[in-house]
Amino acid sequence: MEFTVNAFDTLSDESRFKELDKSSPTPLYFQLYSLLKTLVLDGTLPFNSRMPTEEVLASLFKVSRITAKRAMDDLAGEGLLARSRGKGTHVIYKYSPRPVKAPLVGMLQEIETMARNSRARVIRCSWQEPPQAVRDELGLDPGEKALHLVRVRQRDKLDFGYYTSWTAGVEMPSKPSIFETTPRLSYFRQKGLEVTHVKQTLSAEAADAEAAGALDVAEGSPLLSLTRRSYNKSATGERMHDYLRVLYNPEHFRYEMDLEV
Repeated sequence: MEFTVNAFDTLSDESRFKELDKSSPTPLYFQLYSLLKTLVLDGTLPFNSRMPTEEVLASLFKVSRITAKRAMDDLAGEGLLARSRGKGTHVIYKYSPRPVKAPLVGMLQEIETMARNSRARVIRCSWQEPPQAVRDELGLDPGEKALHLVRVRQRDKLDFGYYTSWTAGVEMPSKPSIFETTPRLSYFRQKGLEVTHVKQTLSAEAADAEAAGALDVAEGSPLLSLTRRSYNKSATGERMHDYLRVLYNPEHFRYEMDLEV
């Protein structure tokens, strides 16, 4: 069997941007297990990826080899990884998204309606270089920056969604507070950036320390995950300009579709 992808580079990026919280009551092995499981289930670590050794994984995430081993053993026990002497550990879960096609205009109207009927608390609004995986999707060169926005959405005084986005091709607003009441899509449109194509992926993942704190849930709690990639067409073709990742608290949010032929 040939291994198509080496997971080291992906996990190197993850370890830089998602450090494990040693002060958290959640055991480090479970934090690492949750992170790796999410990457496998959403296809970031695809089928046949070769995982780093326990020693390398421990070094990347600054944990003990025992912690790394327990996380990998648990994933293997769930049938997500296969471990073999002499061959190492590799991903055996096959991610196969099945997109549902829906009219773009209706989807964008729905997104803006949700935004207008809730209020956002802006946690971070900055102009910075995205993680490599996001930078590659946005088509940015090393050193190029994008608008980075982190928000928590609230309705009826309940925090229901943790939003993280990276947007290329727009300028930094003079007042980040504009995103408390103005939908991002409306802001983009005002700046001449139109959305012509959207891809959405729904999944589930465990809350990491940052999301758990923002949504006031226990670390490791199950959350509904939505990743939205927005594109616009130009003379040279289609290009992704916005990457949005949302984690919803299922106790306060339900995603419902009513489709008719």
